Amino acid sequence: MKNFYCLLLLAAFACGQKEVKAPEPVLPVPSEAQMQWHEMETNAFIHFTTNTFTDLEWGNGDESPAIFNPTAINVDQWITTLKDAGFKGVILTCKHHDGFCLWPSKYTEHTVKKSPYKKGEGDIVKEVSDACKSHGLKFGVYLSPWDRNHAEYGRPPYIDYYRNQLKEIFNAYGPVFEMWFDGANGGTGYYGGANEKRSIDGSKYYDWPTTLNLVREMEPNVIFFSDAGPGVRWVGNERGVAGETNWNNITPDTLYAGKGGIEKLLNTGHENGTHWIPAETDVSIRPGWFYHAREDSLVKSPEKLLDIYLTSVGRGSTLLLNVPPDRRGLIHENDVAALQGWRKLLNEHFKNNIAANAEARPSNVRGDNDAYTAKNLTDGNKETYWATDDNITNASVDISWRDVKPVRYVLLQEYIKLGQRVKSFTVEVQEGNQWKKVAEGTTIGYKRIVSFDPVETNAVRVTITDSKACPVISNIEVY
Repeated sequence: MKNFYCLLLLAAFACGQKEVKAPEPVLPVPSEAQMQWHEMETNAFIHFTTNTFTDLEWGNGDESPAIFNPTAINVDQWITTLKDAGFKGVILTCKHHDGFCLWPSKYTEHTVKKSPYKKGEGDIVKEVSDACKSHGLKFGVYLSPWDRNHAEYGRPPYIDYYRNQLKEIFNAYGPVFEMWFDGANGGTGYYGGANEKRSIDGSKYYDWPTTLNLVREMEPNVIFFSDAGPGVRWVGNERGVAGETNWNNITPDTLYAGKGGIEKLLNTGHENGTHWIPAETDVSIRPGWFYHAREDSLVKSPEKLLDIYLTSVGRGSTLLLNVPPDRRGLIHENDVAALQGWRKLLNEHFKNNIAANAEARPSNVRGDNDAYTAKNLTDGNKETYWATDDNITNASVDISWRDVKPVRYVLLQEYIKLGQRVKSFTVEVQEGNQWKKVAEGTTIGYKRIVSFDPVETNAVRVTITDSKACPVISNIEVY
């Protein structure tokens, strides 16, 4: 009889732990390449061309290649500086609007092969690509669609030229993780000596579907950045500020690079957008994008860079921080110091996760099944998650630890492989026997970091107050 009751208990336990179906995805969801892009979190931009030597931001296209002459260039210094700061990838301006090419393109003479650099034998693109490979960083390229030097810009032959240069880049310098192009298209320029203004229809002139398919044939997993994607979108400003509400979704049917009046949409995304096109937050460490000696005293401080981190990565975006080499061909000492100070602050503020393996008590667990338990929030495994039953879109979890500690940040992550769901949430801390609200927000997405004045506590409560479907949360950290 005793064995019979034991069997009944085992059967009851087995029934209680029967397989429970995972939540259905809330579409759209990220591709594998987009997921890898999210996980990079911080990348560096490098603007370097004739503008560095003319003290301009946008060259006219008539600059002589002879002025491109870095006297002490050390590409390895660039990449080691950026790696030490924590960047996972580097995007190089292989060609800016002035049309000067940092590689010896066979389709134009407006390149480094006509410059004094290494007596015309230099290739900055190769040097950066090789250094990235050597130091374990991913390599990306900016190839401006607008070319103020080329005589055929604005006419059909230029599109062949642009595509030929893409073939040169992707066949010789890959792998390339991201291709970057912006909305600056058309205007005054040299244009082979015409010195005139040329306008194009940005929605049609480049025939982007054909151009992007050409690139995909060479690099199937490349991420395309432009104002509206299709891989990742512009965040709508160059201040380093993603939207406090930041949906990874937009509907791109009527959007294209250079279309005006869409900055707000790009900043916030759209809850019901049809495509997963997350925001990339691009900003420069200096007021300008290219190096100017007059800006040596205006490099952003480590504290400002920390603020930018919190309003970019901390709002579910990826940070693309521009760090331009100077005329020597080095990252300036002031920029290096700022990056080192920023890295030190990040290490200090996010060094010890108080919530690691802490006790987590949820208001609901999907099917009462251990596969979706709140322990998954603090286990350090990005592939596990806490989920609720399908009819529960308002739920909370309490995370506690033994000793009272000062708390300033709470980091939240959704399991976005099943889509972005959370529409609003609150964060509370326990003070004595009372719960005190210290932060609230809207979207979470890949990552959300909420900050508040330091509070002494041994427990936090995160409440999902509204969600498109049952919340699926993969990670909570407390600092």
